[in-house]
Amino acid sequence: MLDQRITEDMKKAMKAGNKEALSAIRMLKSAIKDRQIELRRDMEDEEVLALIGKLVKQRREAARQYAEAGRADLEAKELREADVYIAYLPEPLSETELAAMLDTVLAETGAASLKDMGKVMAEMRNRAAGRADMGQLSALVKSRLAA
Repeated sequence: MLDQRITEDMKKAMKAGNKEALSAIRMLKSAIKDRQIELRRDMEDEEVLALIGKLVKQRREAARQYAEAGRADLEAKELREADVYIAYLPEPLSETELAAMLDTVLAETGAASLKDMGKVMAEMRNRAAGRADMGQLSALVKSRLAA
């Protein structure tokens, strides 16, 4: 389903003459195709969302590096590409929603110390797939378990 939406958006970008969006969507389609070849099967929507999240993270990191190098033009280009990808991701969880989800997972898993972090992160990764930054989530889990 998500793959079809991406294809339709690519067609729309072509018709509209939006070269920047078209380029970003083509790179996304290429990344999806490469991953499907690697997996030797079609990807599920959750897998595509994870891939898109990875691409967004890469674009933001590249933009940060361009900013540090004083290349505002390339920084802006990377951030615009990230915005194209972000449109495919589900609405991110608010801090309140994430904290409530973490409380539920901690109660269900019985996690009490940092030794249980892997178990908690695995469950949180499943529940918050594509809707939370895993780095921030990891820091939140660590702070809760360390307390």
